[in-house]
Amino acid sequence: MLKGMSEKSAGVIVVGSINVDLIVGVSRLPGPGETVLGRRFVQQNGGKSANQAAAAARVGAPVTMLGAVGDDDLGRSALAGLAEAGVDVTRCRTIEGTHTGLALIVVDDGGENQIAVASGANALLDGAMIEAATASLQAPPGSVCLIGFEVYDEAVVAAARWAAREGLRIVINPAPARQIPAELYDYGPILTPNRTEAEMLSGESEPAVAARVLAARTGAPVIVTLGGEGALLFEAGEAIGLSTLAVEPVDTTGAGDALNGILAAELARGAGLREALRWAMAGASMKTTVAGAQAGLPDREAIAARLA
Repeated sequence: MLKGMSEKSAGVIVVGSINVDLIVGVSRLPGPGETVLGRRFVQQNGGKSANQAAAAARVGAPVTMLGAVGDDDLGRSALAGLAEAGVDVTRCRTIEGTHTGLALIVVDDGGENQIAVASGANALLDGAMIEAATASLQAPPGSVCLIGFEVYDEAVVAAARWAAREGLRIVINPAPARQIPAELYDYGPILTPNRTEAEMLSGESEPAVAARVLAARTGAPVIVTLGGEGALLFEAGEAIGLSTLAVEPVDTTGAGDALNGILAAELARGAGLREALRWAMAGASMKTTVAGAQAGLPDREAIAARLA
């Protein structure tokens, strides 16, 4: 049973990366070979999957994280931050002899960013570790398994295989985009790429066409996120565009992660996919008004107030 859950309360199991973010604020993003002087530096906990876990917990879902950190102060800080956010990290692995994942992030005055990642312990998370972490993990009916691509295929497939065996709904955020292992399609996951990732995965530049191609492979809905333009939901053969909240963005880092985490939390709560996406998009928009990947994640009451 997931930590903090009753026998009937569904939750979210997040599988993927745990990083520490080193963030530099600049007036504009540098071009190739160019140095741009920054005006501020912030160190924060991050990693796409860890961000998603924190976002899901922030809106009230019981969340268990499956991932890995190095045996260093950064790893201890990252796990402590997740635990403070309400995420169960007892099944995360600390790997000796390697560093915790690091993300180097440059953010301009308009909130756009460039990110480079040194995977560290994330690259060592394998199928055996996922199998060990899930061996005694019993998720209540209705729970959602949210899987990220900042860890390698062996871990991703092991997590999806376990979730399918348990009858869980599977959401896969294929970021950064790479070829999706064929086995994953058999489990009917909801895919949540952004526009660029959808094109890389499908070979189609038009989001609606890309979503149709990917849905044909999974037999499940596809969500293509479009930044400030909102998102496209392809479900039951129909493409539906949804707009986002009007905000003044400060930092778009972690906005997609907030969307995925809140989406999984709302699905676990029992919402339909379109309604869950509406909440997730609102939360992602609100998150961009605060700098940092895990800073400024909205709670459910704040999202409800904006949607009222």
